[in-house]
Amino acid sequence: MSIQHGNIKIPGSDGEAYRDSVGTMDDSGKRKWVFPRKPKGKFTNYRDYTSYILLALFFTIPFLKINNNPVLLINLLDRKFFILGQSFYLQDFFILALGAVISVIFVMIFTVVFGRIFCGWLCPQTIFMEMVFRKIEYLIEGDRNKQMKLDKQNWDYEKIKKRVLKWSVFFMISVIIAHFMFLYIVGYENLFRIMKEGPLEHSIHFTSMLSFSLVFYFVFAWLREQVCTLICPYGRLQGVLIDKQTINVYYDTKRGENRAKWRNGENRKAVSKGDCIDCGQCVVVCPTGIDIRNGQQLECINCTACIDACDEVMTKVGLPTGLVRYATETEIETGKKTGITSRMLITTIFLGLLIGFLGYLLNDRGSMEAKFIKPAGSTFFFRDGKIVNNFTYTFLNKTNEKKVVSIQVLYPKNAEVISSSSSKIILKGDEILKGSISISFPEKDVEFSKKNITIAVINDKGEILDTYETTFEGPFKLLL
Repeated sequence: MSIQHGNIKIPGSDGEAYRDSVGTMDDSGKRKWVFPRKPKGKFTNYRDYTSYILLALFFTIPFLKINNNPVLLINLLDRKFFILGQSFYLQDFFILALGAVISVIFVMIFTVVFGRIFCGWLCPQTIFMEMVFRKIEYLIEGDRNKQMKLDKQNWDYEKIKKRVLKWSVFFMISVIIAHFMFLYIVGYENLFRIMKEGPLEHSIHFTSMLSFSLVFYFVFAWLREQVCTLICPYGRLQGVLIDKQTINVYYDTKRGENRAKWRNGENRKAVSKGDCIDCGQCVVVCPTGIDIRNGQQLECINCTACIDACDEVMTKVGLPTGLVRYATETEIETGKKTGITSRMLITTIFLGLLIGFLGYLLNDRGSMEAKFIKPAGSTFFFRDGKIVNNFTYTFLNKTNEKKVVSIQVLYPKNAEVISSSSSKIILKGDEILKGSISISFPEKDVEFSKKNITIAVINDKGEILDTYETTFEGPFKLLL
């Protein structure tokens, strides 16, 4: 039988049966454990360097500050949010929500052109699994063959020792990851204080920390590639988004088929054999247990391990590399390299504009937010020939700098503002301040029972920091 890959038929395969099952489960539904061989090669080195940079950022960002504010802090409990040193509050939720929508659009458009590069190179699940836990597993249990041998042997001293050591190290790393995740939620000062004061005073925090640690341990010690193949929605979404122009890891069927074992000195073209020598190395290095030669599959995370494995074999037998490579389906079918297309350029420019727009939103939030609300049940009153309304104000200083502000009615004119404190109000950095004021107009200027007014908050340099529109109440007048 043969399978259909685009417009190309691959002989010697078991139909489309592989698409109706998960590569890590047998026919009975029992899990088949994946023992990938340790990858090596150009792309593996690039992924290692990328992972080292991302891991360094993950472990250092919680300790970095900009203008004395955390670079990143998502404190849901206390409703404190800091992104790139800027403070965000519930009032800024629409910006965060819009940012999330833009991020989803970015990922979708990026996937349409560049495939699942995020999964193989940037996803935290892949980075921790392949670049941390898997490397420790190789160090303790050895490469693929040694792991398979250890898995089959009885629970003797060697197996117990290696498994207990591996599980212990995995749990310790899970605890460390959980602690650093908490740094992004409570900040390192609070976390160190909680740890110092102990679990009796912070039982909820310690229970949460232990729960997170157990979840991480479960994911990386047992669930593993099942996260990518069965749980992650992005893997299923990408199957809808990609098309023939999407860059992915592909097996060159035209060049590789008909696949056959390697024989020294054989002219493969003369006997109608393709460049694939059916060594299976692209399969044994795959962390999700698939055969890339079957074509694009849901389980493929574009980790490039199969590219390095195939290139290594091709080099050894003297055949050109690139039998498995980054390409588009159109390139595989036509045999012509696509290079940088107008689609890629336009998409990249559009993605850049999305990032720029999000950056603009994050920057253009203003440094302060003010609200003036009439107390419930309050009404106007007369005093010294003027009509007076009371208001309560709430000021939010979105910077970490002290501000000295005053309140002024911009429209209409002739208003007098009387504050419950002094005319100058001092706001500390990141402070929410509440107070009350009275606004009055001469009785002759209040022509209607309600009139719109605009109140401004002005700093000591005369700059308007924020304005707020509300209504001023007066007595009902019958106009003749």
